[in-house]
Amino acid sequence: MNPVVCYPPLRRWKKPGNVELSVFLAGTIEMGNSHDWQQEMIDTIQDRASVIYNPRRAEWDASWQQSINSVPFNNQVNWELDFIEAADRVYMFLDPASKSVISMLELGFLAAYAPDKLWVCCPDGFWRKGNVEVVCNRYGIKLYESFNVFKNAARLDLERAYDKFKINKVTE
Repeated sequence: MNPVVCYPPLRRWKKPGNVELSVFLAGTIEMGNSHDWQQEMIDTIQDRASVIYNPRRAEWDASWQQSINSVPFNNQVNWELDFIEAADRVYMFLDPASKSVISMLELGFLAAYAPDKLWVCCPDGFWRKGNVEVVCNRYGIKLYESFNVFKNAARLDLERAYDKFKINKVTE
């Protein structure tokens, strides 16, 4: 399978009837200044997802005013919210070398909106790890400390979801 990796501002929706899950990669970006963990995750899961939504923009412009009135900024935030809502799974990585304040906002949103589709990786050293642990525990969100374990668990999750569909389809 060759999934579509969708970056803003491109909009691609999972095709109706597609049994492979769509994935949104939430978490640390720091306006493009952090480690590109998203590419590592894509490399691990790319043959098991139908669409992978990656909010990391190659052409991020740090001069964009952080305001609802800034068209490119507003479009970016709405792109992220649209595909967080549309994705079957949201995999979130919180890099200990970052503050990831927007990711923390998204964690709270998803804990209330769709905790079942959220998986979080929060290694030791993240400045608000305790808060993340409490939220994940309270809302039953899967939480990992190791990025390698996290990305392999994500792959296994996608494989199991696809295999479950195939078994159900055969027995219908």
